Amino acid sequence: MSEGRVPLIDLSVLGSSRERAAVYAMFIVVALEACVNFTIPLYIQIVQGRTPFDTSMAMMPFNLTVFVTATLVVRLYRRFPPRTIGVVGFILTTVALVWLSFVVNNNWETIPTIAGLIVFGIGQGALVTLVFNVLVTAAPAELAGDVGSLRGTTQNLASAVGTALAGALLVSLLGLSIGRAVVEHPELPPSLVAQVDMDNLNFVSNDDLRVALEATDATPEQVDAAVAVNEESRLGTLKLGLLLLAGISALAILPASRLPQYRPHEIPDPSPAAGSE
Repeated sequence: MSEGRVPLIDLSVLGSSRERAAVYAMFIVVALEACVNFTIPLYIQIVQGRTPFDTSMAMMPFNLTVFVTATLVVRLYRRFPPRTIGVVGFILTTVALVWLSFVVNNNWETIPTIAGLIVFGIGQGALVTLVFNVLVTAAPAELAGDVGSLRGTTQNLASAVGTALAGALLVSLLGLSIGRAVVEHPELPPSLVAQVDMDNLNFVSNDDLRVALEATDATPEQVDAAVAVNEESRLGTLKLGLLLLAGISALAILPASRLPQYRPHEIPDPSPAAGSE
């Protein structure tokens, strides 16, 4: 801009701490959604070997809740300021992820698991609509296009980062968990472990693991032990991964606490002359 060129996005839309807090909150909530949308289908479809239809049905409560909440949350704007809704939203996503980390098992159709996904969806849907609304109301009308561009850029980047983070986190945790479990199971001798590529560990179904172990000299008893270790490690990895995501969600309460305190009838003039906070 100092060189007389037109910037891709007018950075004045990030001129106040409220607007920056909204962008930070948007990034975190979209990244968390990407993590959940990566983690759960991974576990259901690849680990449990279920069909894409089963995966879609398992994710339906979450996706429907996000849609409905994102549509209805605007009705709360006249009663509660954005800061309150934002903080409560991240509290809900944090509580839901902690809850899921304790109740999740090999069956995603249990009532406790569905309840956790619904609570997470309520917080997620409220936050996605809220942070965009904060950016729109804080910027002058002539910068609406820049706000839309900023939203799209932030969401795309957050989605990519969230997916990459979930993949790297889960695979790393799985490798550590299996490495520790192998040491704790004497029925899996070093000679057998040496035949398995420990540097290329990934989430696999029990059937795929059994097929892979057929290429080794593992006995049927050792194959059963290896499958048990894999099941235990996968579930433990999922639980720990959800707990770490809950920690990230809890940290997001900090930027949410910087969101505006005003309600619609108290919105200040967003014109450039009004200045930044």
